[in-house]
Amino acid sequence: MHYAENILETIGNTPLVKLNKLTKDLPCLVLAKYETFNPGNSVKDRMAVKMVEDAEADGRLKPGGTIIEGTSGNTGMGLALVAIVKGYKCIFVMSDKQSKEKMDILRAVGAEVVVCPTDVAPDDPRSYYSVARRLSEETPNSWYVNQYDNLSNTKAHYESTGPEIWKQTGGKITHFVVGVGTGGTVSGIGKYLKEQNPDIKVWGIDTYGSVFKKYHETGIFDENEIYPYVTEGIGEDILPKNVNFDIIDGFEKVTDKDAAVYTQLLAKEEGMFLGNSAGAAIKGLLQLKEHFTKDDVVVVLFHDHGSRYVGKMFNNEWMKEMGYID
Repeated sequence: MHYAENILETIGNTPLVKLNKLTKDLPCLVLAKYETFNPGNSVKDRMAVKMVEDAEADGRLKPGGTIIEGTSGNTGMGLALVAIVKGYKCIFVMSDKQSKEKMDILRAVGAEVVVCPTDVAPDDPRSYYSVARRLSEETPNSWYVNQYDNLSNTKAHYESTGPEIWKQTGGKITHFVVGVGTGGTVSGIGKYLKEQNPDIKVWGIDTYGSVFKKYHETGIFDENEIYPYVTEGIGEDILPKNVNFDIIDGFEKVTDKDAAVYTQLLAKEEGMFLGNSAGAAIKGLLQLKEHFTKDDVVVVLFHDHGSRYVGKMFNNEWMKEMGYID
């Protein structure tokens, strides 16, 4: 008999799926690393397990403890699954721009959810970074995950996702494209792939309102670059320790409108019912067309599932209100 001992053993070994219609004008082969096959429906399941296991090993997380984290939703889901299997409580802090579905899903798996305003500075006491940190100080026997600066995040992808992509492409991958938020995915996978072949190009997809692209190109952290944006799960108004800018060859920015429209197109043209950052990733990849040749194998990672966005990017009334469709 073949079965998993618990749901955590089903994490990883997600498929590579060829894109066909949206990429028909590109000269290269484009393959999607389809992370929604993880049990929490996102790539974040991988690092959730790694961060918890590492915290258990060095005593930061103790039996019966409470896991506290600021999340856009997917890391929270991964941590909640780990907490259920291992017997921990969870408190997750989210910004109010995140979809209602994400909040409802976290509550459905037993987490307490605290919602904070989006449009405040990171060091404002109302920000979701500050509130998560304060709750961890006030809650007995708790552990503040801090996925942004917790390097177990990067390590998870160096140990699992990177080797999977290398093996699945038979070492033929030439470009890796992924949306960048906490930075663990791009840095862990990028580091592993470049150790196998230094010629592999790693592209980060960024959004307008985020500091990554300008900082990468100039070394300047420009606060004028920071303003509220709609796209979920990518971009930052801080520089997380998990973002290894030396690994990344370049950033490409995608508008909120394009990210939303291409999220719908992935579902309608490819049958890929995915999250908002997938729309940004595929549009960014298409914007990078001039960098690809007929012999290239491009892997784009799709983070999460469309079920998190049925009230937003998959709701045409919302899309009309935002001015994204006629």
